[in-house]
Amino acid sequence: MSSFPGTPKIIKGGIVIINPVTAAVERIISLQYNPDSLTRSFQVQGMDSQGGPVSEALRIKGPPVETLKLEAELDATDLLEAADRDVLESGLHAQLAALETIIYPKSQQLKENNRLSGSGTLEIIPMEMPITLFIWSKNRILPVRITEFSVTEEAFDVNLNPIRAKISLGMKVLNADNLGFDNKGNSIFMNYLQNKERLAGNSPGSNLNTLGINKII
Repeated sequence: MSSFPGTPKIIKGGIVIINPVTAAVERIISLQYNPDSLTRSFQVQGMDSQGGPVSEALRIKGPPVETLKLEAELDATDLLEAADRDVLESGLHAQLAALETIIYPKSQQLKENNRLSGSGTLEIIPMEMPITLFIWSKNRILPVRITEFSVTEEAFDVNLNPIRAKISLGMKVLNADNLGFDNKGNSIFMNYLQNKERLAGNSPGSNLNTLGINKII
């Protein structure tokens, strides 16, 4: 930690898991190091993209499909030097497991589904997962589904516990099209969209002369 009192606090990106019914926070995972880059892609949901009539060219069906990609690093070296008990015993296993279990159903849910199947239940409802939020500053709090997840473990201790790893994450932003309008996750998306509109309103304007013209029509 810097000894200079004026040094700004470093805000970290991360993932928060909340209950889909109560919105209670179940887990907070902060990235050890903020990635150097965050790739954001948008697929416009236009009516004409589905082969609609020309008259529909200016209509959209809803928010664009927004996807995010990032690479993050984990390194247990400092904790090993500090003789952190958990890291000495298992390296990065706990940190990796916290991320990996986001995309796993709970073992109890699997057991219950197996019990229902064995009792002759004809239809087993797919398991509902908690809401995953990707947080990248106060301006970007997004409900997401993790669509891609890979881990490259690059160094190990004498017990083959990983002590350095790179994580690649791909995420799809969820909205009313995926969640339903009254879902708590969509409420978070709507806050994100409204904040984006507010920020757009603060963007510095320009004039047509800047573009080398004085009128459109």
